[in-house]
Amino acid sequence: MTVELYDVSKKYGSIAALDGVTLTFEVGKIYGVLGTNGSGKSTLLKLIAGLVKPDQGEVTVDGVPVSRRSASHVSYLTELDFFYPAFTAGQYIDFHASQFTDFNRDKAIEMLAFMKLDVRKKVRTMSKGNRGRLKLVLALSREAPVVLLDEPFSGLDVMVRDSIVRSLLSYIDFGRQMVIMATHEIEEIDKILDEVILIKDGEIISKENVEGLRESSGKSVIGWLKGHHS
Repeated sequence: MTVELYDVSKKYGSIAALDGVTLTFEVGKIYGVLGTNGSGKSTLLKLIAGLVKPDQGEVTVDGVPVSRRSASHVSYLTELDFFYPAFTAGQYIDFHASQFTDFNRDKAIEMLAFMKLDVRKKVRTMSKGNRGRLKLVLALSREAPVVLLDEPFSGLDVMVRDSIVRSLLSYIDFGRQMVIMATHEIEEIDKILDEVILIKDGEIISKENVEGLRESSGKSVIGWLKGHHS
């Protein structure tokens, strides 16, 4: 399973969100798509999810051009805080289980406990951080080969981020899944990334293997990023 973008461009009005992007993503890796707000990170994920169409170029999942039907292969966590406020966490699990055949209810219940979320609690009474945890539970409980996480740690308390990031590793099946994570908060995820992609003004500035980066230059992802911003 691969995700490929070939010469992909996307405009919103006169603004180029992505400009001539060519990338390949493979199963078994965690990718970090890094950049400031407005750099094109979210548009990249939406194109892979089939939520928007490219103006130019092609996006494929396992060789098939992306469409709304791609949802069966893609689990997508939006940066938006969008919920039905009257639902409880347990009802959200029931709802997702009814919508996605690859939703693993046992995994979801286990993750709710790990995230210290009460299945009976209504979304409207949850803090922003707990709603963020619930979004992660729902996205990671699907066994789709492509997992897209857009700003997954937004609103999460800094003290719990590290343990949640480490837990990601145990909830991903690296034999058949890839994770593409768009974020500008990289301190906690530095250690779990396999590849990093730096995007600026809709263009790919650099793509690096994290292990190779450490071995060749002795730099962490943060150090590498600072070099690009200096």
